[in-house]
Amino acid sequence: MALISFPRFLSRPLESNHRRSLRSRHKCVCCVSPTAAATSKGRSGSAVIWFKQDLRVDDHLGLVAASKYQAVVPLYVFDHRILSRYSNEMLELVIFALEDLRKSLKEQGSDLMIRFGRVENVIRELVEEVKATSVFAEEEVEYHLRQMMAIVDETLAKVSLVDGKPKICLWQTPFYDIKNLNDLPVSHYEFRKLQRPLTSPILPPTLAGAKLEADWGPLPTFDELKEFVNENPWKLEESWTLINNMSAETILTDKLSKLGKRSKRNLNNQHSPRKRLDKSFFVTDKGNTVGGGTNAVLNALQAYLRYLEGTGRDDWQELQEKLRNAESRVGASFATLFGPALCLGIISRRRVHYEAIKYEKEQNAGFLSPFGYSAATVAAAADAVCSMEWYWLMSLRSLRSNEGVYSTRIWRWNGYQIQYTVAGKEGPAILLVHGFGAFLEHYRDNIYDIADGGNRVWAITLLGFGRSEKPNIVYTELMWSELLRDFTVEVVGEPVHLIGNSIGGYFVAIVACLWPAVVKSVVLINSAGNVIPEYLLLQFSNERQASGPVRLGARLLLFYLRLNISNFVKQCYPTRRERADDWLISEMLRASYDPGVLVVLESIFSFNLSLPLNYLLEGFKEKVLIIQGIKDPISDSKSKVAMLKEHCAGIVIRELDAGHCPHDEKPEEVNSIISEWIVTIESKVPAVSFL
Repeated sequence: MALISFPRFLSRPLESNHRRSLRSRHKCVCCVSPTAAATSKGRSGSAVIWFKQDLRVDDHLGLVAASKYQAVVPLYVFDHRILSRYSNEMLELVIFALEDLRKSLKEQGSDLMIRFGRVENVIRELVEEVKATSVFAEEEVEYHLRQMMAIVDETLAKVSLVDGKPKICLWQTPFYDIKNLNDLPVSHYEFRKLQRPLTSPILPPTLAGAKLEADWGPLPTFDELKEFVNENPWKLEESWTLINNMSAETILTDKLSKLGKRSKRNLNNQHSPRKRLDKSFFVTDKGNTVGGGTNAVLNALQAYLRYLEGTGRDDWQELQEKLRNAESRVGASFATLFGPALCLGIISRRRVHYEAIKYEKEQNAGFLSPFGYSAATVAAAADAVCSMEWYWLMSLRSLRSNEGVYSTRIWRWNGYQIQYTVAGKEGPAILLVHGFGAFLEHYRDNIYDIADGGNRVWAITLLGFGRSEKPNIVYTELMWSELLRDFTVEVVGEPVHLIGNSIGGYFVAIVACLWPAVVKSVVLINSAGNVIPEYLLLQFSNERQASGPVRLGARLLLFYLRLNISNFVKQCYPTRRERADDWLISEMLRASYDPGVLVVLESIFSFNLSLPLNYLLEGFKEKVLIIQGIKDPISDSKSKVAMLKEHCAGIVIRELDAGHCPHDEKPEEVNSIISEWIVTIESKVPAVSFL
């Protein structure tokens, strides 16, 4: 069934009144089923299909809807605002995918138009040239893409055609037959009870448009594309952008070696150029991920699913060797190998699930076992895309309904959805980092108050927590610290005052130690981590093993926490237990049912806090503020404060009559302390431009 709803508008930047709506304009949101696609009638006029991160013709609902027009112009625009967020490997994958997309479109009777520049200008000129009444674009959840789509919509509002003003038609590839996202429960536990029917992928339609006399434009080479990317007029200065080019492991290894202790293993990961097969699935120089066109990725998926069967094909053997190397934990290889292809839309999540279930049925006489999948690779593929779909639905639901106190934004990191918010229009940049099991809303009474003091405040929900994605990966302290570094560079775009609670404080301290250029000051609120007097040699390993006992321990811990979450949280608020309210408890409980939560809990059993706080903070003398709730039931606050005073020179310590989360238990006091601290530090920091 086709779903067309009017009107629907995209989110905009947070303003001083915390919300701002665009003027409503005629816009459609379409989810076209195969039945509707087969029965819909043709339409006069022409349409533009704007490809972004949907680089395929297979299972493409926008193509199906646009194919009913008399003329169709598929378009890809190389825009600095999109390309700047891609790594070199992703840029390579884009070129290979576009090459295959153009070939596939020609087979369907069309072509792919290639343009460079600001997408709103390109689309306006093209719409005026071909008299297009509709521009089809996949609906997005990422903030920067939604912003670009809103700008395109505003630009089209100024265009007048004989047939009226052109409109943007947003399309989706729905996993489930859902009529209204607002009817979707926010708990994955409740969602599974509904047993929503799955939809099937669709084949590409025949398109009109090959007879159009147009300059379709050549595809750039990788070198040409890199040259274009480097010409970005809004590019941050090189020293700033190079910060996230070196891994935390490499930097830490170098720093520890200077203490006279080499790391347990060489973490520089030097690799020699690989020998590439003629028909390899791994098309980039690094050769870490599957790439090419849709058919190539589908072929690689078949090799992945059939891992246990063995093969004589060189390309399949290569993929299966890569699978073994990428299996850092059970099932983690799927996201490593296929994540970028899914992120670029070379293959749809729905197609992956369809192929995985199809193979499973072939192995079981047409049936699906109620006891699970027959192969670990089938489980890895099916579970991964189902998880991705759940978080995408939750993000879209939140963005459409404007739920909650804050304006939700989504940032994609390594292909995963990260939720964040921002408040304030001017002033110093501040980043708030929550603790284990929490989320950005744990700073519910800090964000706006600190922003109102003349600051810009970002609050992030870390990967694996709250409503951010919880992928099947190995979670480590260095991984989370790299996430914070990249968020600061890509989203904030300037050095920040980093504020962290509990384990979030430890991540903040690591960032300050490894990338001091992105940090103005550090505020630790009942931070995890220890103080080691007169350390000489330090050992650190980023290797983690998810053994059977660890997986069992995570399950038992999850069961215990679900039963006792209310009592546990209230103990962390000894002076104002009413602050551990029903909303906070219910949101923590809701997150405990999200797909992937067990993998995150496993990290508790392998946390490595061997790097002492006095080592991590030694380069930030007079730029570290410690806010310590003295009644913390999780740690001995008095002993910790005494050790910090003795072994961390130049730090400022403020003790509060509070527990483990003083920022939420006594927000007024903490906000005042932080605001005064920021003013003091800013008076000593020279102004620097990073553009």
